[in-house]
Amino acid sequence: MKPPKRLEPLIEDGLIDEVLRQLMSGKEATVYVVRCGEDVRCAKVYKEADKRSFRQSVNYTEGRRVKNSRQARAMQKGSKYGRQAQEEAWQNAEVDALFRLDAAGVRVPKPYNFYEGVLLMELVTDANGGAAPRLNDVEFTEKEALMHHQALLKEVVRMLSAGIVHGDLSEFNILLGSEGPVIIDLPQAVDAAGNNHAANMLERDVENLSNYFGRFAPQLLTTQYGKEIWALYAHGDLHPDVLLTGHFKEDHKPVDLKNVMRVIDDVRKEEAKKQERLAEAKERPKPD
Repeated sequence: MKPPKRLEPLIEDGLIDEVLRQLMSGKEATVYVVRCGEDVRCAKVYKEADKRSFRQSVNYTEGRRVKNSRQARAMQKGSKYGRQAQEEAWQNAEVDALFRLDAAGVRVPKPYNFYEGVLLMELVTDANGGAAPRLNDVEFTEKEALMHHQALLKEVVRMLSAGIVHGDLSEFNILLGSEGPVIIDLPQAVDAAGNNHAANMLERDVENLSNYFGRFAPQLLTTQYGKEIWALYAHGDLHPDVLLTGHFKEDHKPVDLKNVMRVIDDVRKEEAKKQERLAEAKERPKPD
């Protein structure tokens, strides 16, 4: 096929030899199947902000780092440069997440290169070598649904252990590859420790999985894996090999306010003493 304009720089620089076909066009990008030497890969071309239907919510961008303070100020003001910086940060979020998750052993498409706003990555295939279907296009038996649900929970745990929450996980952005489910579409991925909405996003991701696979295995609809996973993470007990039960017991034990206030008061007193020592040190005459 005729190469799209956005892929021409990659062809000119030898990163792509041939554009074979368009694979899909989604809410934030268009994906093409390309040939790179003897390998067949995917080229994800990000759409411009005014052509995307997925809007960047502050819930997703909270806690993300930018290159410098100038970019941060421009992004806050919404200037032309700021919008360009925001787009760059949005795209880089997926690239960074893919490299981190691939290194952590999470089942995501292997990333190869990010150049001129185009992400080159692995083409996920099915058992016959064709492009892998999305979960929402596949019907499962109860046994298959339970198996894939458990496999994806392990991936969610592995992701969170690497400090990342997908943020938009559902049957529409998971491929069924020849060796099992593969998680895709990560531009909205959030840093678990740096985003105040991470817990809610994690629970929503896991609930989406339970609701989808619950169509084939109804027993999954009453599980509470999301709350269980986040509680383990919050207490420092989460690791890739953790055994999950699907049950979670809320801690309704009343907070010991007296003890909390005592701790706060002790901290304040210690800080006051520290400031006094600093003031005394400043008032001492300097040696000649």
